[in-house]
Amino acid sequence: MMLEVEGLETAYGRSQVLFGVSLVARAGEVTTLLGRNGMGKTTTVRSIMGMARARAGTIRFGDRSLRGEPSYRIAQAGLGLVPEGRQVFPNLTVRENLVATAANRSGSTEPWTLERVFALFPNLEARRGHLGSQLSGGEQQMLAIGRALMINPRLLILDEATEGLAPLVCIEIYRAIESLKAAGLSILIIDKDLRALTRVRRPALRHREGAGGVERRVG
Repeated sequence: MMLEVEGLETAYGRSQVLFGVSLVARAGEVTTLLGRNGMGKTTTVRSIMGMARARAGTIRFGDRSLRGEPSYRIAQAGLGLVPEGRQVFPNLTVRENLVATAANRSGSTEPWTLERVFALFPNLEARRGHLGSQLSGGEQQMLAIGRALMINPRLLILDEATEGLAPLVCIEIYRAIESLKAAGLSILIIDKDLRALTRVRRPALRHREGAGGVERRVG
């Protein structure tokens, strides 16, 4: 297994958000975590990445426990996150955004480079000298994906990758995901769009919701 989460519980202060979340993402597969707004999808991602502290449960990546690790060590372990809202560096150029955190931590024999990212997203090459703040929403999303790929992750996590984007841009993003899938990259997609089901081979999540412990499968 690439990523295994078991019995995850996370709260913000006294407000508990996650109740016994469990999911598995296997190597070489595309797994999708689906659910409506407010169901805790992003909190699940934040817990996995160490940005929200889990108060119960286990998070394992390969043979390594991630729970309690700082976010930068989790990224160094090989998890690449494309966050909700894109969060590109607005005052850096496209090229600078891509190289700012670039590293071949996975030891890939064919690491991601500027040229490979530009081949995946040709629009970015034409805009390589533009600041992040000068890009359209779709271009920023492409840049966020490219930035995550430049750390050469073992697992790529996309949180709401097509949220608020025009249909033609969504098609471009899904085309890129298909290309990454065909290359064998392990991907976890967080989404509420049922079109993401076309990227799924099996359900990812069992979620015990609320004090009553009602179990639901999302997806």
